[in-house]
Amino acid sequence: MTIQKYFFSISLFIICTVVGLAQNTSITSKEAKALLKKSGQSFMKLETKASLDFAQKALIVATKNNDDLTASKAYNLIGLNFEEFSDYKKAIEYYNKGLVLANKVNNDTVKGWLNNNLGNIYCYRKINFKKGIKHYLEGLKYSIKHNDEYEIMFSKLNIGSAYFAIQDFENGIKYFKDIKKSIDEGDNIEAKISLYSNFGLYYNHINQDKKAEENYLKAVAYSEKNDKELIKSNVADVYHDISNFYFKIKNFEKAHHFLLKHDQLQDEIYNEARADEVKSLGLQIEHDEINRKIDQIQKERQIQEEKLQANRIFVILLGVIFIILLLYLLSLVRNNRLKAKLNNELKSANYELLEAKEKAEEASQLKTQFISTISHELRTPLYGVVGITEIILDEHKELKNSPHLKSLQFSAKYLLALVNDVLKVYKMEENQVVLKEMVFNIQDELTIIKDSMQFLALRNNNQIVIQVSNEIPNTLIGDKIRLSQILINLITNSLKFTENGKVEIKVDLLAKHEQNCEIQFQVIDNGIGIPKEYQNRVFDKFVQVYRKESDYQGTGLGLTIVKKLVDLFNGTIELKSEEGKGTMVTFVIHVNADMEKAKSIINEIKVDLAVKRFYKILVVEDNKINQVVTKRLLENHNIICEIVDDGYAALELIEQKEFDAILMDINMPLINGFETSKLIRKKGIKIPIIAVTAFDRQDIEEQIIDANIDDVIVKPFDSSKLFETIIRLVDQQKALV
Repeated sequence: MTIQKYFFSISLFIICTVVGLAQNTSITSKEAKALLKKSGQSFMKLETKASLDFAQKALIVATKNNDDLTASKAYNLIGLNFEEFSDYKKAIEYYNKGLVLANKVNNDTVKGWLNNNLGNIYCYRKINFKKGIKHYLEGLKYSIKHNDEYEIMFSKLNIGSAYFAIQDFENGIKYFKDIKKSIDEGDNIEAKISLYSNFGLYYNHINQDKKAEENYLKAVAYSEKNDKELIKSNVADVYHDISNFYFKIKNFEKAHHFLLKHDQLQDEIYNEARADEVKSLGLQIEHDEINRKIDQIQKERQIQEEKLQANRIFVILLGVIFIILLLYLLSLVRNNRLKAKLNNELKSANYELLEAKEKAEEASQLKTQFISTISHELRTPLYGVVGITEIILDEHKELKNSPHLKSLQFSAKYLLALVNDVLKVYKMEENQVVLKEMVFNIQDELTIIKDSMQFLALRNNNQIVIQVSNEIPNTLIGDKIRLSQILINLITNSLKFTENGKVEIKVDLLAKHEQNCEIQFQVIDNGIGIPKEYQNRVFDKFVQVYRKESDYQGTGLGLTIVKKLVDLFNGTIELKSEEGKGTMVTFVIHVNADMEKAKSIINEIKVDLAVKRFYKILVVEDNKINQVVTKRLLENHNIICEIVDDGYAALELIEQKEFDAILMDINMPLINGFETSKLIRKKGIKIPIIAVTAFDRQDIEEQIIDANIDDVIVKPFDSSKLFETIIRLVDQQKALV
């Protein structure tokens, strides 16, 4: 059965557009509506290119004037053209765009058109009948609301046809019977063609052949009177349906007659200028099928005669089949044995896989434990280095501007950040490293880096040259520690692989959009260079370029960390190198230059750490160097402290003396910091406990909560962070008492 679609929306659309011209005095609106009228007329003549051109121009004018109603009508016409071009996806897209605008201006008429056209494409193109009927019913709702008999008639024709298409004739016929009288009394040929062709389908379905033929012939009679180009596709469908009907009742002569009429009309409609010409191939196939059936009837007698011969062959085939079945049975027995063997092998393989999985999980757990242990063991001595450096700066103010002490402090902090990143290089995707907002000056940072790397430059008799563009603002906001890590990694590489040469660091401002600066860094050396075959792999983990003349040591993680850090800045990095001539690494990052924000950050970090009263702190720490560092840092800030070596000593002392807070090491002999904290809480002691540990906070988060520890400071730490935490927690506790 062929589904028909009806273009009543186009006819009404052209009429409404003409009426609208008289109501709008705007020249541009008149222009848009005139273009829509031409588009609709071209579409009715199947002049697709002209129709699309007019509709597109109308859409441009309507969009410029914020005329949503005219734009929705333009989208309707564009959708109709794409549907005729068989680009159903785009047609649905444009219908829906028009529907959004029609809903926005709440125009029921256009909403009705678009819903009916969506119903047409879903049903006529057999995409989704359920959706199509839903849109048809929505369109009918608007027609009834405005008592538009014309649209009501065609909406019901559409709904009935859709139900017929899914073989629901009982629901469909009700809509046709409801409008039969009004169609008979009217003069709309398209409606009459549709009504009687569908009645023909209905009576054909219930096997009332006489009534079916009578209604089909009425539809054909009205079809012969049609003179509209666009409706010819519906006429072709009528010829197709009546041809199928005659084929069903074995009147092959008439079936062939109407099929030829269908083919001729299709050829007339879908000429070479239209994109869906290939559909005529399907009609030719149906035509050939009818001819084949006629030939088959003529040969029926011959087939009967051949059946006798076929019976003899059948007996022979039975014998062959019996032999095949016997062989198949033997094959089944053999296959069952083979399957049993394979099942046993599969069980064995599954056991091995399970064992391998357990070993892999164990290895992963060991790796995590190893990383945690190494992290702790490296941070513990680094705490001593960082702490003692800060103590020297506090106690010897005359060394405040010493470049050597500044280099030591910078190198210690850099080493700490580098240790953290190297140990976490495999976890950077999971534990996203968050960039901090710090105020810095690029020239100052590069000078510090240069001073800290002079010893490496002198070792290979190299010169470090810094060129910073004057266009770059003096004050920038970004993570200067991460930026320093990138630069130090790159400069270190250049110094290691360059002798008696020069390493240049060039910094330029590529662009500035409001307060956002796009800054390019280039690290250029005239060293030994990198062979071409290695240049695409230098940013991979553990890749060390093979050198013929020298043996360079390293982890192979430096450039991997650089690449990941540049990604954190949402930047880009590239490497150019030529063996024997040198290497140039260029990376671009984005930083902020907002002075107001910079002042705000500076004001925030200027915390008054002056102790306004005396605090008495118990320090539980087993490492002697760390004891010295912690004690000196606290006493330099007028904080009284007592130190014990283990948790049992802490439990004993806390019963004898009162303290404002406890600094608790975690990794201690005899009893660890978690268990010590639990025993302290069991005694009813509520003073703040601050874990001071070399473990990553995320690795011990659950144990911290379980032990009822108030906060965590990771070693090595910024002393200001420690004092701020002590003051905050102690004052909070005092306020509760």
